[in-house]
Amino acid sequence: MSIPVSDVRAVLNDLIQTCKDGQQGFLDAAHHVQDANLKSTFLEFSQQRSTFAGELQQEVTRLGADPEKTGSTLGALHRGWIDFKSQITGQSDAAVIREAESGEDAAVGAYEKAMQAELPADIRSTVARQYKFVLQAHAQVRSLEVRAKSGSAT
Repeated sequence: MSIPVSDVRAVLNDLIQTCKDGQQGFLDAAHHVQDANLKSTFLEFSQQRSTFAGELQQEVTRLGADPEKTGSTLGALHRGWIDFKSQITGQSDAAVIREAESGEDAAVGAYEKAMQAELPADIRSTVARQYKFVLQAHAQVRSLEVRAKSGSAT
């Protein structure tokens, strides 16, 4: 038994918000770090989330609805926290990495929730592929956080 199209659209729109939050969050993080490798990594993840949001928006349009075009209020508040924290900590790369890791925790949670929904096979395939990359990004950011805590080079 498949869930109603309106529920599929709701799941996808939630993921679009999550991707838009991640896109902007990683972009903001890239602007706050000093390390060139971190900046490049965060910009790559920002572009990835932009691509994911676009794919999901196409699916919502295909289902006959208007897709989300922005991130969530919570995401905007989180990005505001990165700005605030970076001012207090002197734009510490370690502090920005911690905030990015927190954002990735939320992204993983959103994708886990979506994967529990009964989605049509083609949409599930798209969500599962994106989820795999979100998990990889999360693991990479977590690794950066561990290295930053130990004082190793990022």
